[in-house]
Amino acid sequence: MQIKKLVAMPSRTGRHLQRYNKGFRQVVGCIPYRIRDTKKTHLIDDITLDDLEILLISSQKSARLMFPKGGWELDEDIELAASRETLEEAGVVGLLGQKLGEWIFKSKSQEKYHEGSMFPLYVTEELEVWPEKSLRHRVWMTVNEAREACAAMWMKEALDEFVCQFTCQSREVEVDEVPLTSCLLTLCGSEDLSFTIGAKTADNEVDCYLIS
Repeated sequence: MQIKKLVAMPSRTGRHLQRYNKGFRQVVGCIPYRIRDTKKTHLIDDITLDDLEILLISSQKSARLMFPKGGWELDEDIELAASRETLEEAGVVGLLGQKLGEWIFKSKSQEKYHEGSMFPLYVTEELEVWPEKSLRHRVWMTVNEAREACAAMWMKEALDEFVCQFTCQSREVEVDEVPLTSCLLTLCGSEDLSFTIGAKTADNEVDCYLIS
């Protein structure tokens, strides 16, 4: 399925196709990012964290900022679900990277536990019209600003994993071998992560922990 075909369709609703794993509702989403200096987009070794911008969106019910995510349904694989939710909620499409991990978190509003998976998405197109345009606003930030502004602690942890992957990849890739838009970011250990700024904020999604 070409993901952009979903632009003219309303966002999916209802839970009749919802996936569950051991009683946990499975949700999936993306951390959309772009390169501020377009002259650097071809070579990953020229790019630092300061060159990245991260996209956050508002909640439907408040001004809280988060990454796009939603339910993973039975008739789609996880990559399609992540791309679909990102198009529906944030109105961007792009190239999906390697999964950042899986987190268990509790939604205070529903008092239920969910299993969330997150992917990095290199944004290649920002759409003017998308299914939830009237319900949300989107904002581009630096990596540090995004971590501080994101309301969900488990999403902050996913952003930390993205930073770790990006930092490791930037160290390892030869300048003339891999274009950024086609690379799969390589997972590195958390001991390499020095990105820890930003105060913890109250959130409707609590009790989170990384499971893979």
